[in-house]
Amino acid sequence: MIAISEIFGPTIQGEGALTGVPTVFVRTGGCDFRCSWCDTLYAVEPRFKADWAPMSAEAIMAEVERLSGGRPLLVTLSGGNPALQPLGELLTLGHAKGYTFAIETQGSKVQDWFTELDHLTLSPKPPSAGMAFSQHRFDACLAAAGAHTQVTLKLVIADEADYQWARDFAARYPQLPLTLQPCNPAPATPDEPERATDLDALNARLRWLVDRVTADGWFEARVLPQLHVIIWNNERGV
Repeated sequence: MIAISEIFGPTIQGEGALTGVPTVFVRTGGCDFRCSWCDTLYAVEPRFKADWAPMSAEAIMAEVERLSGGRPLLVTLSGGNPALQPLGELLTLGHAKGYTFAIETQGSKVQDWFTELDHLTLSPKPPSAGMAFSQHRFDACLAAAGAHTQVTLKLVIADEADYQWARDFAARYPQLPLTLQPCNPAPATPDEPERATDLDALNARLRWLVDRVTADGWFEARVLPQLHVIIWNNERGV
């Protein structure tokens, strides 16, 4: 069984290389990280386990088909860390119906079903997240991608230390398309679910990041905001 926090859509992907692409979200429950600025704690912290539904791959796929009206859209596997879940059967079922699958993970847990993914976004966490990084685990996740999996690197930037870390990190993987994303300065929390983000502060951080990238001539990087935060603020998908 797969721990599911929520399934919603169709909507658009709000961040990373697939920004703007129509998608149905399958958000799993559980994570091996506790990032300082996490915006989905309801899908991370064990105190919310009672809200997560154990679902079979067949039941998840049935809900995806219901939401998409049977049209084979992109399915975004999110979390928490979706790499903790047994998602191989879901990929098989969905591919047989014409759906494609994208996942974002921090690269801390490798799964053999990574080879079946259409899109793999690896998003290791910068110093501001307060989490340790394992080069070995990240490289194992990268190596597990399939021959036809489109792999991209997405790095979240909160401050200058994160920016310098990102410069060094991305230089090790010049073959990976790179997206930089400014960190949401005021994500909602389970205790403050209606908390509005400071869009002026978010825009200022985005402008700062664009200025840093262009001043450094770091033209290999794409800078994108969290589009869903700009459109829907901190609202949940359901």
